Amino acid sequence: MALIRLTPRQEKIIEIVKGSGPITSEQIAKQLNLTRATLRPDLAILTMSGILDARPRVGYFYTGKTANAVLAEEIRRFRVKDIKSVPVVIKEETSVYDAIVTMFIEDVGTLIVVSEGGFLEGVVSRKDLLKVTIGQNDPKQVPVGVAMTRMPNIVTTTLEETVFMAAQKIIEHQVDALPVVRKFVKEDGKEKLEVVGRITKTNITQLFVELGEGK
Repeated sequence: MALIRLTPRQEKIIEIVKGSGPITSEQIAKQLNLTRATLRPDLAILTMSGILDARPRVGYFYTGKTANAVLAEEIRRFRVKDIKSVPVVIKEETSVYDAIVTMFIEDVGTLIVVSEGGFLEGVVSRKDLLKVTIGQNDPKQVPVGVAMTRMPNIVTTTLEETVFMAAQKIIEHQVDALPVVRKFVKEDGKEKLEVVGRITKTNITQLFVELGEGK
């Protein structure tokens, strides 16, 4: 669904239905001095968007939803699995220098640190790496483990979480990206988080662009 932008005539139809609903298409057309055929596309758009509803032999009535409310419902329909991207991962023993190189080559702002098997151990951002390189340390000798944020202090998301909720986490915690994880119980009964993707500000922005283009 494209972002909803109502025409002046559609806005007028909504006002008529709000004030006189339930009301037939013939009655709406009469108030606007138009034919029913002329109104048909507008009524179809308003009905399909959920702003108006129609009942046989009764007519059109206002659902109480604004265009913004309908748009909010559309946004909340998307899940993280719909827009996630491939995670860029490194190991804890990777040097800060190599992490910086990886970050620039992959053009990402956050790297996900994993153990054998792809289980989440930490995340490292540009800011984290900058703190290390500003000091007197040799970035080729310092492992990422020194700079990264470790579990359980990592904000994550899941495949089934809504994009809206993931976006709220990104804003609230002021991070560029979230690891997308799936719970995995090992043979010893310990629970680990398997990294299955990442969701970034860019992913979310791309979603809004596609919605705006009607894709």
